[in-house]
Amino acid sequence: MSEKESDAYDLVIIGGGPGGLTAGIYAMRAAMKTVLVEMGAFGGQMVMTDEVENYPGFEHINGAELSMKFSQHAQACGLETISKQAVAVDPGIHFHTVRLSDGEELKAHSVILAVGGSPRKLGIPGEEAYHGKGVSYCAVCDGFFFRGKTVVVVGGGDTAAEEALYLAKLTPKVYLVHRRDELRASKILQQRVKDDCNIEIVWNAVPVEIKGDEQGVRAVTLKDTQTGEQRDLAAEGVFIFIGFEPNNDLVPAGVKMNAQGYVIADEKCETNIPGIFAVGDLKEKYARQIVVAAGEGCLAALGAAHYVETKKATGGVCELPPELMTQ
Repeated sequence: MSEKESDAYDLVIIGGGPGGLTAGIYAMRAAMKTVLVEMGAFGGQMVMTDEVENYPGFEHINGAELSMKFSQHAQACGLETISKQAVAVDPGIHFHTVRLSDGEELKAHSVILAVGGSPRKLGIPGEEAYHGKGVSYCAVCDGFFFRGKTVVVVGGGDTAAEEALYLAKLTPKVYLVHRRDELRASKILQQRVKDDCNIEIVWNAVPVEIKGDEQGVRAVTLKDTQTGEQRDLAAEGVFIFIGFEPNNDLVPAGVKMNAQGYVIADEKCETNIPGIFAVGDLKEKYARQIVVAAGEGCLAALGAAHYVETKKATGGVCELPPELMTQ
């Protein structure tokens, strides 16, 4: 091998959300030399969730508290962490390389990508101009600033419903704008939304512009999806929850992804490049939930442990896809 095996990690995990932290716990239990790279707060999107009611063992728990429990568990297992930004993952025949923003390089037999996703944007006039001045993608982060004001929530899934319910505790009027005539959220959340007197659902409507002045947002222009008619809805805040885009900038060339940019992986969460795994919101899947990400973190860590053990026992190398063989 071109590098000393003793200098390399068995596993580098990129991302400190539920998938990455669970992978860290299982990796340490498998006695792997492991490091987790996370520039931000541990917990990922979970830390910004007001109320988690569907994680087994906790009937009600704050997202930040659950994130802390994940992190404390991983630290209790002795997981090493690095608070730096990963900027690239370079697959190699002997080792994979994770490059950090300060120029440091981490050599590893295996890598787990647990980098999650980012809020999907509407892409309409005014969205960027008023970001931070009335436009938000996190009600738990910014809801406090809209106490007593009228706000609009855009979306129809679980997150939109949960955030609308959270905002309804702070504001007298929440308009939940959805492009169809039926929400996609779970039945229990739909019922809670409909029962909340502070929430009014605006059906069959999509925002086409966010208007404001130097003070911030003042109105949202809505278009009726059935008639095409437009009208302005007065509001001082717009909270957008229409899904997430995978953070796939670190995905190496040659790793298979679907048309939406999600990584395709097998039952062990291993990609088509041996030793590189993907979990959580980055990976193609049916449902995006905390418990699913945690389960995938477990699978990926166990898969990585088996891969590294076999690789060391056989003295083998990583068989890269043909397009990467020149590297």
